[in-house]
Amino acid sequence: MTENKDIPTDDYERELATDLDDKTPDKPKGMALHTKILLGLLVGVIGGLGVNWTLGGTDPRVVWLVTNITQPVGTVFLNLLLMIVVPLVFASLVVGIAGIGDIRTLGRIGLKSFGYCLLISSISVVIGLGLANTIRPGERIAPETAAQLKEKFSGGATSATAAQKQAAESAKSDSPLMQAVKTIVPSNVFNSIAGSSPNMLHIMFFALIVGIAITLLPASVSAPFVGVMESIFAITSKIIDIIMKFAPYAVACLLFNNIAQFGLDLLQSLAWFVVTVLLGLSLHFFGVYSLSIYFLSKISPLEFFRRVRTVIVTAFSTSSSNATLPTALRVSNENLGVPKEINNFVLTVGATANQNGTALYEGVTVLFLAQLAGVELSLSLQLMVVYMAILGGIGTAGVPSGSIPFIIGILAMPSVNIDPGLIAIILGVDRILDMCRTTLNVVGDLTAATFVARSEGFELLQTQEDVGLG
Repeated sequence: MTENKDIPTDDYERELATDLDDKTPDKPKGMALHTKILLGLLVGVIGGLGVNWTLGGTDPRVVWLVTNITQPVGTVFLNLLLMIVVPLVFASLVVGIAGIGDIRTLGRIGLKSFGYCLLISSISVVIGLGLANTIRPGERIAPETAAQLKEKFSGGATSATAAQKQAAESAKSDSPLMQAVKTIVPSNVFNSIAGSSPNMLHIMFFALIVGIAITLLPASVSAPFVGVMESIFAITSKIIDIIMKFAPYAVACLLFNNIAQFGLDLLQSLAWFVVTVLLGLSLHFFGVYSLSIYFLSKISPLEFFRRVRTVIVTAFSTSSSNATLPTALRVSNENLGVPKEINNFVLTVGATANQNGTALYEGVTVLFLAQLAGVELSLSLQLMVVYMAILGGIGTAGVPSGSIPFIIGILAMPSVNIDPGLIAIILGVDRILDMCRTTLNVVGDLTAATFVARSEGFELLQTQEDVGLG
């Protein structure tokens, strides 16, 4: 009898492959991955609240537990995911552009992607500023409470001081065009890769140039290099599969860290700010995205959201667009039917350059802190905040809390002139809001991919019913 090579024979390989890919002949047993991650979220919240209510966030035992156990576990998980982002992004972009082939088709897809992202990001910022001006959350916090919050969390702002100074100095010395050039075009791509926080826009620009060059060369010359890139992409995707096996445990630790130390007191103190941000994100997620999916992608919004639920859970739990990219690439292809060449281009670029939730959050945060400081921003200054927030959505790193340095840079600009130290007030609630806005960012990338695929004449949802990651 001939052995079916599609079915893994090793027990661990069978568990790994079938838990993450429902199309395999040997389907998974037990709970799907996204269900396990949701349970991890629940355990982290309940455990954190229990510890905070019984012992208190400043208890030495709680501090020891967070510092020595749960925080390292969560950090290991995130670092493992971010570790392979650079080769994944570079390889997927090169393979995607090479797969498109025709330089004219690439240009058309690029323009559609950029135009869509610019429009959707602009809408998100307008929603955020509209709500911030209507609700005015910064004026609803008692001055004594604001002073206590600033004193309690002032140490959290120091990590962004260097980025703030650099952003402020750059804003003073460079023209807008020069800032755009420095933001996108690297002078030394190896320096962009080697930093502790790699510059993903530089890396993507270099990959774009490499991909374009490949399309202009004979296949006999470029095929070996493209083959290497395909292998790197496959290897990094497999590494992600392995890492995601530990996601439920790491997610429990990540949630436990903040809730055990801060509890619900901080959320109550900043309730109006949190409500304003979440309301804006919800309007954009369920309103703007649903309209885009229905009218532009011409598919059912309910079916779309159901088929991308694993991406939603992964984005929410990791707070990182880059870490969610491998999951988004697979689900978009297998569940939504978006061709791989469009996926690899639109989703890879979108993981850094299409940050709708981040743009909305940055706009609301600047107005909230201005209201808190008693600074009235004129309409022209608010329009400048819109412009800066859209740029921030493009330039912000797709990692947890990646928008904080950019917000500090906006606050420090001479025309805005708000004490950057006020950012400390929202650092305590930034994690939960980061989880929500990252979800918006990643789902926005998927809506962009479906729009581009539909506009290129591809039929969507023509795949096996609900395949993918479970």
